[in-house]
Amino acid sequence: MYAGGVSFELELTRRFGERARRAVPLAPFTTFHVGGPADWFIEVHTTAEFVDAVALARASGVPVTLLGGGSNVVIGDRGIRGLVMRARTTGIALEDRETLRAEAGVTINGLVRWCVGRGVAGLEAWAGTPGTVGGAIHGNAHFRGALIGDLVRSVRLLTPDGKIEEVPAAEMGFGYDRSRLRDGGEVLLSAAFHVGAGDPATLREIARASLDFRKRTQPLHLPSAGCLFQNPDPARDPIPEGVPCSAGALIDRAGLKGARVGGAVVSTVHANFVVNDGGATASDILALAAHVEQVVRARFGVELRREVVVLGER
Repeated sequence: MYAGGVSFELELTRRFGERARRAVPLAPFTTFHVGGPADWFIEVHTTAEFVDAVALARASGVPVTLLGGGSNVVIGDRGIRGLVMRARTTGIALEDRETLRAEAGVTINGLVRWCVGRGVAGLEAWAGTPGTVGGAIHGNAHFRGALIGDLVRSVRLLTPDGKIEEVPAAEMGFGYDRSRLRDGGEVLLSAAFHVGAGDPATLREIARASLDFRKRTQPLHLPSAGCLFQNPDPARDPIPEGVPCSAGALIDRAGLKGARVGGAVVSTVHANFVVNDGGATASDILALAAHVEQVVRARFGVELRREVVVLGER
């Protein structure tokens, strides 16, 4: 039993009412549509609730797992122990002509729509990006060579000791598929982005072009978590001559399109996507990922590194 035991559940229920739930299946909250239950689950709608719930869990010795849009994650079939918090904070505001702040629970698509409709330029090319601001900053989302961290001015974090701090982008440890948030302990509350003025019609065309590109090149008709593996690093990975520096290209050249374990399948549209054909489990997905890694290693001598984050118990 966790420190605090039943008292944690009672206090969580007292503060959040019916939103505090036990044994909630998490599959519906992920883009992969797999995953077992959370011990406790709540959705928070304000920054104050966010801070309150984290403080309560930490004081009770209960582990906290944050879930935004549920993209780029695989939740184990046995679920997640402790408290799972789903961020539903949706605040967006211009702080000045060059700075826009968005709370962690804002979806990237919702943010793009807000900006385009108001002639705010800078984020329009990210249309179609799954997930939330919190998840995008956590993993420094990338698209066609661009990193979302390059657009960040600063972030507002909840520290392990319960303080709220504004941290400049230069101190966030942004890199390919990472930020310092991956080291654990800190929680993103909001992010401030560099923006400018733009013509709504022009911004809308850029957003549509981004969406069209994704529709042409990605298997959006089936559940997935986006790209499963990071692209190799030419500085340390022995990329064969004539093969693009792309995880998808390596998987494709290894003849793995259509490879299957249970309900998990390597997409025939984009080889770096594993899709759920409707009956996959987390175990299927992870077994297929391991198979892909083994085949690519044996064929090309390249060690694929996973982009998705595995949460919970398998």
